[in-house]
Amino acid sequence: MTDVNAGKISFVRDTMLPPSAPPVSQVGAVRWARENLFAGPVNTFLTVVSVGFVVWLVSHMWPWWARSVWNANSLTECREIIRAAYGPDATGACWAMLKERWHQFLFGFYPSELYWRPVLTFLLLIVAVAPVLFDKLPRQMLRFSLLFPALGYWLLWGGSVWVPVVALAGFAIGYAAYRIISPVGGGILGVIAAAVLPVAWWILLAGPVAGALQSAIPLGIESVSSRQFGGFVLAFTIGFTGIAFSLPLGVLLALGRQSDLFIVKTLSVGFIEFIRGVPLITLLFTASLLLNYFLPPGTDFDIILRVLIMVTLFASAYIAEVIRGGLAALPKGQYEAADALGLDYWKAQRLIIMPQALKISIPGIVSTFIGLFKDTTLVVFVGLLDPLKGITDAVRADIDWKGIYWEPYIFVGAVFFVFCFGMSRYSMYLERKLKTDHR
Repeated sequence: MTDVNAGKISFVRDTMLPPSAPPVSQVGAVRWARENLFAGPVNTFLTVVSVGFVVWLVSHMWPWWARSVWNANSLTECREIIRAAYGPDATGACWAMLKERWHQFLFGFYPSELYWRPVLTFLLLIVAVAPVLFDKLPRQMLRFSLLFPALGYWLLWGGSVWVPVVALAGFAIGYAAYRIISPVGGGILGVIAAAVLPVAWWILLAGPVAGALQSAIPLGIESVSSRQFGGFVLAFTIGFTGIAFSLPLGVLLALGRQSDLFIVKTLSVGFIEFIRGVPLITLLFTASLLLNYFLPPGTDFDIILRVLIMVTLFASAYIAEVIRGGLAALPKGQYEAADALGLDYWKAQRLIIMPQALKISIPGIVSTFIGLFKDTTLVVFVGLLDPLKGITDAVRADIDWKGIYWEPYIFVGAVFFVFCFGMSRYSMYLERKLKTDHR
């Protein structure tokens, strides 16, 4: 600095100023509200209208909720309690009905002394599903996941323990057939054998073998008829079984639709298009009424089993189309890369193609599962007591609760919302976890 300039500058800072706090409008709740609620005249108008509607809705509904009654023996007693406390024209929710009939909404007409069996089945279901949904759990738990369907069936329906054991033996026969025939006759012949031999075992030999084993070593628990199922036990049984079996079947149908084999492709396309073109209620009526005409006289085909088969087939057709969309979204280079590595068809699908297609298809798959779970209420049309219509009508048929309307539907809707919302949130979690591109 020269002497001339030294006389003109009185102070020079030798340290940095600390950063200033951001404006209030750029941080916290104020910024969020400005960007999401009041970002322009249109958004501001919509926000004001929406808030007004919510206030109006809450102001009209809150008195009904605030005057809830939890302890009463009938709807008449509920109304008397409300009118005595709030006036002769007051109304309120009568949740005492749920307190009195919760067991019917959950278990239907399942024997009360056996409630521990569906409860234990639900807890074991959580254990079985956990290693499938979360990869940080020990992989050894998947062995229990494979055995759970047979164990769950035995716990819910009871009867001889040899029935699920013989059913599992069919899968073991299919696996052994694939391992033995594939090296000799090729992968396609191995897959056909793995599909045909278990079906033949279940149709021709499973019943006599299970009966012989039960006669030799009688093991079992008390049987429960399918007509005693109802409520959420029935909805969970149909919903989770359909979800578990429709996904692998949908994958096979999607691959079959893209196959170069004419017969396989034709059968897959015909099945998918037929199922997607027919309402689910039609298939349920077919399972309930028409199927017995094609069976030998005296055949007892369990009604829930028929419904499970139809629901699974129905969902698998939609899953197949969702997965086909994921397969179509993959670039051709992925298939060429699998060929360049020398992988055969099944290894390429298992290691390269299908993992990417399933990742792309997650939103559509979960959406189909949610729709399937909600469609379990349609079984009321084939004589089964679903929680929404069947059990609600059964409760309202009682003279003590005749005339109750909103409370059972709100309760059932809330339970369905919890499970459907949970599936939706898990879908979002899985998408974030598997989103490895462009990071």
